[in-house]
Amino acid sequence: MHVGTVVGHVWATQKDATLEGLRFLVIQPLTAGGDTSAETYVAADPIGAGIGERVLVVHGRAARHVMGRGHDIGFQTAVAAIIDRMELANGRAVGTTQEEDLPAH
Repeated sequence: MHVGTVVGHVWATQKDATLEGLRFLVIQPLTAGGDTSAETYVAADPIGAGIGERVLVVHGRAARHVMGRGHDIGFQTAVAAIIDRMELANGRAVGTTQEEDLPAH
């Protein structure tokens, strides 16, 4: 699992038939300290997350389960939850959006 911020959408008019009807988001992962990584990846979004929201992303079998498409799907990364709040070991609190974050104590 990874925690990240939704930073964009992906539109694809031509795609594998198993992906029809799925919405795709660009996710920027958070580091262990709660900062954003320079990397991004794409995840299917069956729950309706929006730009700027912090999300929990699952991979592999868990992602296929969240998407509800069984094992015969050409994608293995999915948004499983929108985060309300997350507290890190350094005392920093991560909110639903960056604006809701609280610094370390």
